[in-house]
This record gives sequence, structure tokens and C-alpha cells, in this order.
Amino acid sequence: MKVKRLLLILLLIGFVTALSACNNDDEGGGDGGDSGGGDDATAASEDVNESGMPIVDEEQELTFFANKPAQNEDNDWNDILIWNEYRDQTNINVNWDLVSPDALEENRNLALGSGDLPDAFFLSQLTSSDLLRYGGQDVFLPLNDLIEQYAPNLTALMEEDPSIRKALTFPDGNIYSMPALIEEDFLSLRLSARPWVNEDWLDELGMEIPETTGEFYEYLKAVKELDPVGGGKTIPYGGTQIQELVQWLAGSFGVMNQGPSNMNYDLDASGEVRNFAITDEYKQMLEYINKLYEEGLIDQSIFTIEWGQFLANASDNLYGSMIFYDPIELFGEDIGSQYSSVAALEGPEGHQTYNKLSSSVWDPANLVITSENSNPAATVRWMDHFYSDEGAELYYMGVEGETFEIEDGEAVYKDHILNPEGDITFEQALAKQLTWLGSINGIIKADYFQGGETAPQSMEAAEKIEPFVPEEIWPRFTFTDEENIVLQSTGQDINNYIEEMRDKFITGDEDLANWDNYVDTLNQMGLEEVVEVHQNAYNRYTEN
Repeated sequence: MKVKRLLLILLLIGFVTALSACNNDDEGGGDGGDSGGGDDATAASEDVNESGMPIVDEEQELTFFANKPAQNEDNDWNDILIWNEYRDQTNINVNWDLVSPDALEENRNLALGSGDLPDAFFLSQLTSSDLLRYGGQDVFLPLNDLIEQYAPNLTALMEEDPSIRKALTFPDGNIYSMPALIEEDFLSLRLSARPWVNEDWLDELGMEIPETTGEFYEYLKAVKELDPVGGGKTIPYGGTQIQELVQWLAGSFGVMNQGPSNMNYDLDASGEVRNFAITDEYKQMLEYINKLYEEGLIDQSIFTIEWGQFLANASDNLYGSMIFYDPIELFGEDIGSQYSSVAALEGPEGHQTYNKLSSSVWDPANLVITSENSNPAATVRWMDHFYSDEGAELYYMGVEGETFEIEDGEAVYKDHILNPEGDITFEQALAKQLTWLGSINGIIKADYFQGGETAPQSMEAAEKIEPFVPEEIWPRFTFTDEENIVLQSTGQDINNYIEEMRDKFITGDEDLANWDNYVDTLNQMGLEEVVEVHQNAYNRYTEN
């Protein structure tokens, strides 16, 4: 089971990484349109049942352009258990036009440019700027009214969590897509990697789990001096990227107070948007991390280390602390059980929140309906099912009796998936009947997810962190065409410079005495204009 959970974790991380890269590139825009919140272009077809199954009485064919993740390489979505089952339930047969991830962008742009449109784009990583551009050109349908009438499950989720609607609504007032969501209470998944310390070494040192940045420093220093591995091989803090440490400590220094989705932007004490990377608090955080790095308390290879080397080091029990996924699932019981989770550390000025938390809106563009679709209402209903409990069970667990069974009230994959015969792997067995690996759809719920994030140690860590989570975590904002132009040029240059200088300040390649020059450079690059863009986006976000 550990190996299987490790696979699930790595697969999910891979998907998150790909999605993050996609989102980071999403600074484009369109002409903004002014269709005003959904109109008769989205008028419902009469050929749809407003509730229950089937969705349509007469069988209907639809064509979806879909990203087919590498984990699904050997299956055919046109003849696979989950989609056959859903076809039988709905009377809607989807003809899947499947595209591999490496050809996704080219084929997606080709379809959009040629006008040879599918009925819908599914998991196709359409950017916000694509949605605005092609929505303004009436290529993508506004879905406001259709969601209101035919998507009761998504509507209910938007009422429970208003940030979902805010994240989907564009400056022209329209919603052009249906999202992929993480259940709001599934905190363990939204946390992603989380902090851990080696409790065996704490005990040996006679120390308690750190609760302040000062105590964390003292622990790392003591671990280095103790050198329990021997030969100077002990690594007080290790990780796969410095950003994980920066984002964890952000809440101890009072920055990134609305989460990480809008890079480098949060709210100041007066409620105005700011770029926090020029604040005194951010500088103080860099000074702290620089101190850790220069004293050898942070792995000196953290900027270049590969996953495989990190996992090998962890399996050799070299780390005193880390920010990563469930240690037991990844490093095994003997090593992993030595670790205890840490929540938010109290910083020198009394800040103590855990700001490294993703929005519940995983991907805004799970499904996008085109102008070629003959039955948008039925298509919205088709998608809406996956925001329900039954739909989440179907997508992530399959069909009871065929792919899973209920044990002690919990859905558990059947043995032919958990322990497949022959040379077939768990991943391959799963992909024979389900398609969710690498392709999160609808809403992902803790009850139907059996990855490391639902392992006991991970869930306990999430419970420990929960009291320190901010009241509001922003999803990524939407921008107008003009704003996207600014973000693609000046905004991207500024983000790159901030990241470059962050790393230099941490390693000491740039002296923090040169902080004022750094701030002056950002101002000269046009920071004020980019902050104004985010302020305008935030104003619209609050008004949605």
C-alpha cells in the first residue's frame, strides 16, 4: 500500500507542478467583451431533463477535446469503464479527442485557430486569458445562466464558498468555464507539502517541537552540533526547493497573508493591495533564512537537488527537518515515524499564521463549452454531476462491485487494483478502468481519495495547522486584456527579478545591505503600475 500511495502522491505532485507552470504562464488577455453575464447565447436546449438520470431521453453524441495525461497512455477513454458507465447513466456518449500533454498547446491552439471546434474542451489547461479572449469572440459560451439552471451541485458549492464564483467571473461579468475543485475542508490536500521535524532527535536533544522561529533556529543549530548521522552528514533542514521554506515562514513574518495564488501580492494593514516583496517584513524574513543558510543549517544544495537525491537522503535519515509530503508513506515506517509535524511558527513580531495554502479552486477551466455545442444545457448537467458526492465517487473510485467496495463504511479499491497479478503495476491496473490519474475533474473529496494526503500522519498534521490558517485565501485573480498586457511584460520581469534576488539574498550572493537598491530597481521597472493592476483585479474580485 505504501508504494501505491507513493505513486499517487508523485502522480498528483506532477499534475500540480504542470498546472502551476500553466498558471504561471497565464498572463495573457483578450478584448474583454461586454456580453454582461450570460444571455440568450446560452439558452437551454429543450432536449434535457432538469434533474435525475438520464440527462437526455434520446441518446446524444458529443465530442470533447481532452488532455490525456501520460498516466493514461495505455487506455482509451472511448471504451473504458468509467466513461461507459457514465454514458449509460446519462444517454450522452462522449467521443474523446485525446491529446497528449506534450502536444496539448499546439493542438489546442490549432483547434481554436482553425475554427474546427469540439463541443467542449475538457481538462485542456486553457488559460484565463484564453477564456477571456475566446469568450469575447463568442467562441466559448458564457455559462452564468446555464450554471444557474442546470448545475445545482456547482451552484451549491459556490454558495458555500463564494471564492469559487469570484475566481470564475471575468471582468466582463461572464463565467466561461466550470472548475476543478478541492473540497474546501480537505485541508490536507490544499496544504500540499508541510513542515516536519525529527522528533527522535528532539528527544535526544531534550527539546520540544519548535513553536517560534527562534526555537526552530535553535533546533537546527543543535542538530548540526549533535550530528546524529555522523561525519558531518546530518542536514538540519532539507527540501526540494527553497520556495517551500519561504512560503511556510511567510506567515511568521506577516506576508503572503492571502495565500500564494497571486504571486508576491497580498493586503497591507489598511486593506490595500501591496507587493509584499519590498516590505520590511519580507526583508526580515530573508535575513532570517539567510542566517540559516550561511550557518549551514539549510542544505546547501537545496537550489539544485533532484527529487531522487532528496528521497535517497531522507531514506538514509539525514534530515532534521523538511517540508514535504507524508514521511511514513514516502520514507517508510522506520524513518518516517520519527517525524512530527509543525504548525505555524510565531515570528519575532508575533505573526503566526500558516499562509502556504492553495485555493479550493484547483483549475478554473475544467470544462469549457464552445459555440459548436448543440446542447449546452445537457453538457453543463453532464459536468455538474462531478461536483456531487455520487459523481466524485464515480470519477475517483469507479463502480461499486467492479473497481471498489465498501469496507467499514469507506470506499476501497478492489484487490485486482490494489494487488494486480503479473507484472502490471497498481497505476496500470487503475488506468484500465479509471482516468483520474493526472486529471483532477469536478471536486476531489477526502472520502474518495486514497493518496498520502489522507494517510493518518498527514491528516493529523493538517488538524494541527488548521487553527493558523487565514480566514481568506485568494484564488488567482482574473484580469482584463489591458491588464494582461502589463502582466505579461512588466509584471513577469518583476516576478523574475524578485525570485532571482530572493535566492541571492538567501545565499549571500547579494548582500542584504543592498536592499534599497533592490527596491529602487523594482520601482524603476514599473512596480507601481503592476500593483495598480492587482488592486483593480482585487476590487473586482470583492465586488463579484
